Amino acid sequence: MGIRAYLDWNATAPLRPEARAAMAAAMDVVGNPSSVHAEGRAGRRLVEDAREQVAALVGAAPRNVIFTSGGTEANALALTPGLQQDESGAPARLLMSTIEHPSVRSGGRFAAAAQEDIPVTGVGVVDTDWLAHRLAELSGSRSLVSLMLANNETGVVQPVAAVAEAIHAHGGLLHVDAVQAAGKISCDINALGADLLTVSAHKLGGPKGVGALILADEGLHLADPLLKGGGQEGGRRAGTENVLGIAGFGAAAQAARASLPDDGARMAAGRDRLEARVREIAPETVIFGADAPRLPNTTLLAMPGIRAETALIALDLEGVAVSSGSACSSGKVAPSHVLAAMGVPPELALGAIRVSLGPITTDDEIEMFLKAWTKRVIGLSRARRGLAA
Repeated sequence: MGIRAYLDWNATAPLRPEARAAMAAAMDVVGNPSSVHAEGRAGRRLVEDAREQVAALVGAAPRNVIFTSGGTEANALALTPGLQQDESGAPARLLMSTIEHPSVRSGGRFAAAAQEDIPVTGVGVVDTDWLAHRLAELSGSRSLVSLMLANNETGVVQPVAAVAEAIHAHGGLLHVDAVQAAGKISCDINALGADLLTVSAHKLGGPKGVGALILADEGLHLADPLLKGGGQEGGRRAGTENVLGIAGFGAAAQAARASLPDDGARMAAGRDRLEARVREIAPETVIFGADAPRLPNTTLLAMPGIRAETALIALDLEGVAVSSGSACSSGKVAPSHVLAAMGVPPELALGAIRVSLGPITTDDEIEMFLKAWTKRVIGLSRARRGLAA
């Protein structure tokens, strides 16, 4: 394939060596983790070790980690009127921001009439004043608020801890989708004030097809599990556990936790260098969410007059893998719902390109992007607008 620059870590991170080794070892463990014999207990040990590793990543108790098939299932499991906490009653309404992942925007098991949107500002931060006002209006009934910690497209970090107190003061519950944030910034469930938190293995260097819903308190329980059947995962998620994937998830979580401070600083330096050079080369470049706190690795940018699919193909031909900020449906490219919620004009939103770095992204990879962006995208943009290259 030749030399390529992989700058699409927000879509999926390459498998960490630690996860690969853990999964290779797990292949030799034959027992079903629900079986009581020695082989089954060996499988159970792998699952429980991983549960401790994932719990440590987010500062939770291991018994409150529920393994799922990924972030989408974990979100669906969380978004249910069947949540119960002590004698406080179940949530009657779901409030979710307009920039949430589609697995949250679907509303889970809440009826459409019980779902409500939380607006965001022009830089992609949730409108905290609107939320506080709405919670006060709804204080007579319990609400579940779902708010992502960091947006997968813009990288904008949401003020989760700041709104958690208001949510709880009005008797609400807070679900935090930390899929994109875990492994990049701190995701301590208690510091965030989250009642439920979602993480996914493949975003932090584990395998695809495994994730977790994590509860802050065992007093919060799921009266109506999404998958019913056996008593796996404490009766909260039926089905034989994916031992291989879970082992890899745990190893990746442990590695991410150990290297988080250094990784974050390294990615931020690369991201800042990339953005500075892009702006130097083409001051007309638009960087979305640049005035808000962001993940250290994420840049969402656009060149006026260039559609995302054109830029993606051009960059791919130059050996650079990035993503579009647009969602494709039935072969048609539509503006990102995230950028639409931020009030970005459709013609500009249709050109959004996401560049996402990882802890092992090299200076050479960043340079490959800059050269390809200059050669293929900036020149074409200026030509179409009748400007000098």
